[in-house]
Amino acid sequence: MSASALPLLLASASPRRAELLRAAGLEFTVLTGQTDEVQPEHLSPTETAMINAYRKARTVAKRQPDALVLGADTVVALGTRLFAKPATRAAAEAMLGELQGKIHKVVTGVCLIQQRAHRQRTFATVTLVKLHRLTPAQIRAYLDRIQPLDKAGGYAIQEHGELIVEEIAGSFTNVVGLPLERVRAELEKW
Repeated sequence: MSASALPLLLASASPRRAELLRAAGLEFTVLTGQTDEVQPEHLSPTETAMINAYRKARTVAKRQPDALVLGADTVVALGTRLFAKPATRAAAEAMLGELQGKIHKVVTGVCLIQQRAHRQRTFATVTLVKLHRLTPAQIRAYLDRIQPLDKAGGYAIQEHGELIVEEIAGSFTNVVGLPLERVRAELEKW
């Protein structure tokens, strides 16, 4: 059975990931499970994103063993420090204050699982992002335009990103939340 003949399940509640898959012309169903994201201190940002993607995909794959399940997790890292989704607006301001003027990594881990066939593929994509030097007033003005609380690092490149992002090296869609180029290639190989 080819990957195109399998039902594709997106194990993510992220509207951005769903939008990216739709834009790529892929048919899928969103089915999420209750999975807490972990940030073990001994893991690198890439390992953290991959383990969380696996945990999300595995939770759904247990319930739908015949489907091809795609789980994903995006982390923002400055060195070894991870910037999760901010809990408050003040936390988002602090995050952008630390990231401004610096190059950081956006890492998305992706896991594809087909439980019944005992098939799994986990990978990560890294994009480097440099933010402009920003004043506190510029950070506040940017945050007034977006909803930062459901976004790693407290920002969204696809929502007025030109106000804060100076340059990126790598996949733009990875920064949005899913490296479409790599996902498409992996699905074709599946």
